[in-house]
Amino acid sequence: MKTQRLRLSSGRDLSYSTAGDPDAPALLLLHGTPNSSRMFRQVAPALAQAAHVIAPDLPGHGDSDPMPDATFHGIGEAIVELLDRLGVGPRHIYLHDWGTPVGLHVAMDAPEQVLGLIVQNANAHRSGWGEGWAATRAYWERPTPELEAEVTAHLSLEGTRDTYVSGVPAEVAARIPAAHWEEDWRVMQRPGHLETQRALIADYGRYAERFDDIAAYLERHQPPALMVWGRHDIYFELDEVLSWMRALPRMEAHVLDGGHLLLETHAEQAASLMVEFIRRNRGSAGTDATG
Repeated sequence: MKTQRLRLSSGRDLSYSTAGDPDAPALLLLHGTPNSSRMFRQVAPALAQAAHVIAPDLPGHGDSDPMPDATFHGIGEAIVELLDRLGVGPRHIYLHDWGTPVGLHVAMDAPEQVLGLIVQNANAHRSGWGEGWAATRAYWERPTPELEAEVTAHLSLEGTRDTYVSGVPAEVAARIPAAHWEEDWRVMQRPGHLETQRALIADYGRYAERFDDIAAYLERHQPPALMVWGRHDIYFELDEVLSWMRALPRMEAHVLDGGHLLLETHAEQAASLMVEFIRRNRGSAGTDATG
């Protein structure tokens, strides 16, 4: 992949990588936390055979500058600006973790340009929250210093490691080198990056307030969708899979034997499913189920 930097209208630099034919339909790959576009290193070569791959480092992640006041809306606007500046038209959008509110912002900003959604451990319904979200939900309602300390305690090397391996069967987790989470933690310690994480944890509650709007978007437009989901996710409940399937009844869904960071262990299988899906949906942008 070719990596470049773009100076946004905010004056901040955004790092992004591209691969594939620029004349092919685009595929916007959006990573989560604690990751960067590096998350897609194992799938990008295969995906570039079917699409023009665009993988940004979200502001405050990877090599991108942090925002003064990080919000998902602000990050979504930054990615919209990136696509506009690159002249990107019809696109598939990969949704995952922190990238989900960003990708849905992009999709809802220009629904006529959406060729399809790829859903990988991406939460957009309250059904995805299990008991582990109790403190975070309380923090959104009452942001005390004590609750903030509790819900940000995972911002550590150990918490970064847990994103990769916690809840994952031992023989699957053994396939993930420790160097991967150690690199993520190193990058997260850059100026402004941990502050970005704290700000987005607080802002995620405002994203949740948009779930009804998101449901309305999905119901009206029914974008073609592919799900590749790691069943051993410690963050999002399997009930979230059914919520997506109810929202998008024609979605093709695959639940695989991996964790939250599915591409770490199932890159080849996921890439094959994505390439087939992209090739099948080249001309479907702008679908409106209401006619």
